[in-house]
Amino acid sequence: MKSYNSIEERIDILQSRIAAYQDEIKTLETEPKNNNERIIFKFIETGSTGKTKDFVRELGIKSPRDSLYSSGDVSKLIKDGASDISPALLEIARALASARNKNGPAC
Repeated sequence: MKSYNSIEERIDILQSRIAAYQDEIKTLETEPKNNNERIIFKFIETGSTGKTKDFVRELGIKSPRDSLYSSGDVSKLIKDGASDISPALLEIARALASARNKNGPAC
């Protein structure tokens, strides 16, 4: 564990983490406003582009290519984003995707 200059410094760091977690919780408690946000929420829920692709296909949503959704389409949506996706929601999905790619499933 890292050493700190003071207990106050450690407390400040912990409080900033709490604030970040509270912001993330607020973001995840909001209802999706459109299909792209529904897709991102499902990815966050499952942590899997394959399971998300299956979910999107069940809904009958077509990809931007006007064909069935693929795992690559889900990855592209996460990577490139879309104007109708909340930036905070996209940030959560990207962090999850990045952590999963580097270290296996993320918390």
